[in-house]
Amino acid sequence: MLKINLLPHREARRKELKNQFYSLMVLSAVFGIGVIIIVGLVFTTQLSAQNERNAFITQENLVLDSKIKEVATLRQEIDALKARQQAVEDLQADRNQPVFMMNELVKLAPEGLYLTLIKQDGQRISIKGYAQSHAVVGIFVNALNTSRWMSRPEIVSNKAVALGQGRDAKRAIEFELSVGIRRPRELEAGAASSAAESPKQTEAKKY
Repeated sequence: MLKINLLPHREARRKELKNQFYSLMVLSAVFGIGVIIIVGLVFTTQLSAQNERNAFITQENLVLDSKIKEVATLRQEIDALKARQQAVEDLQADRNQPVFMMNELVKLAPEGLYLTLIKQDGQRISIKGYAQSHAVVGIFVNALNTSRWMSRPEIVSNKAVALGQGRDAKRAIEFELSVGIRRPRELEAGAASSAAESPKQTEAKKY
């Protein structure tokens, strides 16, 4: 016996597919929202961790800056103490400078030279006097230039004058010089430098 279904099965099927589609849409939306929430939570956690690391680095940088300032202050204090120590040593060494200077001038002054003034100003001295000729002044300047204690001699004035009056007047050269004085520590530094260069020159000669 034949059975005839008179219900609108196509419309029911269509309705069923539509319901399945809506269900899938809802599931997809829920799944998408869940993924977004999870990703957001992951990003938030990572961002929070990064912020904590940044805050830690910033704090450590502040501590490091403070230590650097302390080191810089200590260096300044050390440099100031060294400068004071060097000033004291220079003062002690400078006490003997006049003695060394006078001994050196006595040894270096050639014949025909007469000194009238020796004046010290810091690490330079002014020398005034008379000489028999310009050549004698030149000899004196060359001697000062080769001295251990003297440095950078400069002729301030050098002119011919007449000493005395009338027939007793004699022609002479009036001169004024300016020359530097070396400190003992400068001599020691120069000696150490020369000693360091000597082995290098010896090795160069071997090759």
